[in-house]
Amino acid sequence: MFWSTSVLLLGLAHFAVSNPLVSKRWDDFEVKHAWAEVPRGWELHGPAPSDYTFDMRIGLKQDKFDELVTALYEVSDPAHERYGQHLSKEQVATLVAPHPDSVNLVEAWLLAHGLDTTSSSRSPAGDFITLRVSVAQAEKMLGTKYQTFRHGKSDDYVIRTMNYSLPSILHEHVAVVAPTTYFGTMKSMKATSFIQEGAPTIENDADFAHLLKDPGSLATPPSSCNTVITPSCLRTLYNTANYTPKATSQNKIGIAGYLEEFANHADLQTFFSRFRTDGAGQDFTTVRVNGGGDDQTDPGVEANLDIQYTEGLTVPTPNVYFSTGGSPPFNPDSNTPTNTNEPYLDWLNFILNQTSIPQTFTTSYGDDEQTVPLDYATTVCNLFAQLGARGSSILFSSGDDGVGAGDCLTNDGKRTKHFQPNFPASCPFVTTVGGTIRVNPEVAVSFSGGGFSNYFARPSFQNTAVSTFLTKLGTTNAGLFNTTGRAYPDVAAQGQGFQVVIGGRVASVGGTSASSPVCPYATFAGVIALLNDFRLSEGKAPLGFLNPLIYSTGATGFNDITSGDNPGCGTNGFTAGTGWDPVTGLGTPDFLKLQSLIG
Repeated sequence: MFWSTSVLLLGLAHFAVSNPLVSKRWDDFEVKHAWAEVPRGWELHGPAPSDYTFDMRIGLKQDKFDELVTALYEVSDPAHERYGQHLSKEQVATLVAPHPDSVNLVEAWLLAHGLDTTSSSRSPAGDFITLRVSVAQAEKMLGTKYQTFRHGKSDDYVIRTMNYSLPSILHEHVAVVAPTTYFGTMKSMKATSFIQEGAPTIENDADFAHLLKDPGSLATPPSSCNTVITPSCLRTLYNTANYTPKATSQNKIGIAGYLEEFANHADLQTFFSRFRTDGAGQDFTTVRVNGGGDDQTDPGVEANLDIQYTEGLTVPTPNVYFSTGGSPPFNPDSNTPTNTNEPYLDWLNFILNQTSIPQTFTTSYGDDEQTVPLDYATTVCNLFAQLGARGSSILFSSGDDGVGAGDCLTNDGKRTKHFQPNFPASCPFVTTVGGTIRVNPEVAVSFSGGGFSNYFARPSFQNTAVSTFLTKLGTTNAGLFNTTGRAYPDVAAQGQGFQVVIGGRVASVGGTSASSPVCPYATFAGVIALLNDFRLSEGKAPLGFLNPLIYSTGATGFNDITSGDNPGCGTNGFTAGTGWDPVTGLGTPDFLKLQSLIG
């Protein structure tokens, strides 16, 4: 009997060694992320129903991501021999695929909780696993409790947790689990472009626009552009007036839309008849993502503004409006399954799954960086790196609160006063656009977001420009920002007084110190789309990730903005000056100069 037991034990030991997953402990928890307090703007509503189900996303560590970043910088650096040799969808997928050990461990963990991994969905590279779970299952998996929270201003409800943990063995294999501690939703962080009641409007700019038909006849925009912005103002101000797109069979610009904001086809035609007559008959394409709609009876202010000004600058370049749906409104008294309602992830995973994608993308939504858990922010930022590696330029608004809104206290339990950077503006793999107003000269708009990331280190291509600024700054605002963080914005463009057609009528759309700069990201994206057209027409690759270029050989292609500041947090913020600054970046684009620099 003793001999038999020994043989059995030896056999089991051999089995455990040859099958290491059977001996893992799935209750050996270590905290992955935890909040010290409920994120600002949210309040606890009550416990989450244990049988409520949702889509859980598990982001696995990407095995060769460092190699992807290296490739991204090489193909984006005009001084490198690989410049312009962007990666294919398949090449990117190879670099971001998780290690087989990560896949095996995560699948074993899921199986240990009785989950059917065969019913899960996987991203093309296998770095995201999505599967349906109940609140009770998620709580057991993550060693936490889910609650229902309400956002006061938007009346948005979400099911989230104040902390979550993973078995210790999974920490080096799992990048993020969502939804967990990221409270942000598109509704709660909505970009707040709005109609400016009583602001000046014009029915058309025919008297000004006709001057653009004679090349070189108008070097500067008229003073009327100080109060009303039209395509003619922008085309003159940024020197695109005499460029005609040639590569329209290859080049595209994509606009990311959310919140059931629909771009209206009829309003675009009215806009063309008023402000860009040579665009008449041109149109855009709508692509629906994750249940996004296209209600032509309900034109959106933000959506119309974006599509009218990207079209107004780039016509006849094809424009694609991505109408991205969110989850249905969560009813806290209902157990109806919904999507995860996570900003960015649905859109990014959709785009990255496409074989052919636009060369330029623009979007505006963002939130305070400190309200985005580091694991979530890093995961999203890395997805933008994938887009850049594939040859797309990604433009984001710099934010709407200067260096920070409110009391600017940290949410780490210490409540220290600190400037509040914006995300995704702070991601080093996007190009961030600040705002300006007026012409002859342009000046920084006071609420243009700008500053330094607390999450992401300053990339090397920024070192010279940012170090020069910091040296001049001296001890001003000392201790209120991270001097070694990724600095933004990178560039700037006009941000107020845009003439937009909404429901057939012209309105002036703008922002105030309590709302986001209007359209600098779309305006700048329009200029980049034209530069991409030029390169493609010359048989060259698109620009792709812009920042290595604009901080090196492209730096002289911008109009330096040397006045204005972006106050916040009870301070005067930063001040625009000669060279790069965290208000307007390197300045506003001069198409003709940039065209000669990238030729």
